[in-house]
Amino acid sequence: MAAPDISARSRSGHDSKSYPSPSAAFPPADAYERYLRLPELAKLWGSRDFPQWSNEPVLKPALQALEITFRFISLALSDARPYANHHEWRRRLESLTARQLELIGALCEEEGPGSDGAPVTDLGSCKGFLTRERSSQEVWKVPGAMSVVSRTSEASLLPRLASWDKSGDVASMIQFQIESQMRRCRFTLGLGEPNLAGKPTLEYDLVVRPSELHALKRSSGSGNHEEQVLCTIHQILESWLFSAGDLLARIEQRMDGKEWARAASDCWILERVWKLLAEVEDLHMLMDPDDFLRLKSQLGIRAATGSEAFCFRSVALLRVTSACKQLKRRVPWILGVEADPEGGPRVQEAAMSLFHSRRRGDGENPRKVELLQALQGVEAALRRFFFAYRQLVASVMGSVEANGNRAVYVPSESLDELSQLLLEPQYFPSLDAAKTFLGDFWQNEKSKRY
Repeated sequence: MAAPDISARSRSGHDSKSYPSPSAAFPPADAYERYLRLPELAKLWGSRDFPQWSNEPVLKPALQALEITFRFISLALSDARPYANHHEWRRRLESLTARQLELIGALCEEEGPGSDGAPVTDLGSCKGFLTRERSSQEVWKVPGAMSVVSRTSEASLLPRLASWDKSGDVASMIQFQIESQMRRCRFTLGLGEPNLAGKPTLEYDLVVRPSELHALKRSSGSGNHEEQVLCTIHQILESWLFSAGDLLARIEQRMDGKEWARAASDCWILERVWKLLAEVEDLHMLMDPDDFLRLKSQLGIRAATGSEAFCFRSVALLRVTSACKQLKRRVPWILGVEADPEGGPRVQEAAMSLFHSRRRGDGENPRKVELLQALQGVEAALRRFFFAYRQLVASVMGSVEANGNRAVYVPSESLDELSQLLLEPQYFPSLDAAKTFLGDFWQNEKSKRY
């Protein structure tokens, strides 16, 4: 769904102001990136404003995706179309925000007591005095404790949503979710949450740069509300894909350092990112069919030659998918064996030994089991994303547009890329085989007893 191909059709009236010039003929991937303003967004995602903050590459684009979601809430609740499903939009965006906050909380837990570099402000350092330049500060005091100055972002949309009658209840719910999800972190976000623990507050405006971020939104000069919805959905999607790319690099680094537990933790976060991406894509189902299909016609969204799936026009999605597949090369090294070039069961036997050994609770073994389980969890989530995507295209655009409904008996080279991906063999065959034989072993043991 992700990739509009801007066709070189003649426009009339105000449409020509909203869409690229007919002379601007770009390849599908380039048109997709230009339409969503991804080059400018990538500069914000990839900026390293705090070199000492090791978590910045992963956390910054995630926080920016959250901020774009606040804009999405404003967009959905201000939709004046009488046929728009306002109730379901509200519920879905509340759910999407909650899922993102869960992931952000998990990423922020990496900021342990000994970690440095995160730009935070200690609320107790002001000793209860307000500074003149901070209009968003307020003083409060917990009984029996010192006075602290609570700081709230001045540029984020969430505090503004809290003061709007249409979104006040949504914003309040989000702020309490922030309080809940950040409870195990050493700092909080500073978006108007209660912060009852008086923890340091992240310099949200310096990290996220909301004003620059919202300047990259797409204005709907065509008068079609779904144009802004489409762009916002995919800006959130691409933000999380950028974060996932840096998370994968960190997983590789931690595997190299044999930090099995931390690598497993990151893999489980990556698995949840894939689930989040599927939830983001599902938002297409709430778009009005007539308005969306009119926009589809205007943008020239269609399958390219060779039945290329729309989602494959996202370079980031292809890159992250490929990197997730390449994790399979790490399995023999994790197990401490070399893969048999003849295709022997060496890796499978090592996996069975690790899973079934009486000493699997000793030393590094438990952490290795956790990591191998997490790797298979990532594969399962990745496959679910692409399978759900194929069904989504059929539901939103009609079955004719769904690539991948061909018979599985035709030669693999004639299948489209999406079908080939879904028909690929398991990424971790040795782990699958080890669990199969282990299951047979316990079944035989049960038979012997009875």
